[in-house]
Amino acid sequence: MAAPTAPLGYYWGDDSYSVARGPDALAARLAGGGPALERLRLSGSSTSADEIAEKVATATMFGGGTLVVVAEPGPLVVNKPLAARLAAVFDAVADGNGLAFLDLVDGTARRPASLEALRNAVAAAGGDVREFKAPTREGMARWITDRAAERGIRITGPAAALLAERVGANVRERDIDRRRQGELAVSELEKLSLYRLDGQIVPEDVKALVADAVPGSTWAFLDAVGMRHAAQAAELADRLDDVPSPVLVVHLHRRLRELIQIADLLAAGTPAATLVRTLKLNPYRAEMLANQARTWTLPELDAALAGLLELDATLKGHDGGGELRRRSAVSLWIAERVRQPGPR
Repeated sequence: MAAPTAPLGYYWGDDSYSVARGPDALAARLAGGGPALERLRLSGSSTSADEIAEKVATATMFGGGTLVVVAEPGPLVVNKPLAARLAAVFDAVADGNGLAFLDLVDGTARRPASLEALRNAVAAAGGDVREFKAPTREGMARWITDRAAERGIRITGPAAALLAERVGANVRERDIDRRRQGELAVSELEKLSLYRLDGQIVPEDVKALVADAVPGSTWAFLDAVGMRHAAQAAELADRLDDVPSPVLVVHLHRRLRELIQIADLLAAGTPAATLVRTLKLNPYRAEMLANQARTWTLPELDAALAGLLELDATLKGHDGGGELRRRSAVSLWIAERVRQPGPR
């Protein structure tokens, strides 16, 4: 890819820490060896192409120029006329000024075509376009070590690995929202550095100061229910604060129906390998659901489904109580319908 030549940038991805710092390289390139650019941050939901043009079109006579950073530009390109007006601003950027867009995306969501078009337009104009992906489970410890080195903070490898685990990097489920993990890791790293001003951060420091912030996962919750791991299911349910109660019930209903269908087939003597073709599942998912179905009897699954309908009615029929009421109702359903009875 050719080096960027235009005073434009587009920085996107599911790592909020790195996306927010994406314009740093653009600012340094535009400043050259002169004064640093003044940064002006705008939001795509509260600005317009005309306002952006006003901010970038006037060259600064003294001192550094201005770098306008537009966060979440989606509202500026929701239709073709608006997108065209924003693209026209590219040519209005005065010498010494710059324009950058920050596009923080959910790694599990499909990107709107309008934002893809804006990114391509910045690239076609010679701008700097970079994607920043949240560190993987295997890469977060190294990422933390690199951020520590940037700040002159000393941290051992085991401490970095434990910090990565504490911020949730070790959770494997694909529906995890990892956008803020980097920010959280850096925040905790800086807190630890104050605790160890003249020393090296070790695992004992992380254990003492960093709370476990494992993110909630709908998939992990459903799998815990399927395997009848009641304690784990109850713990994970408490972390799903951002999942509306009706959506949670829908997910549970779908999983129970899948288990009933598979349990019926297994009871009829259907080989587990045949489930792949019969239910059109991939082999891994078919095996996982079959293993879960074997932990239930059909009457238990029917009872769990009936209890779920009662849970749905309870949640819909309650006008107050909020999160505490929801947690109590879900925990009661798990205790009554998911927890395995004594030896049969």
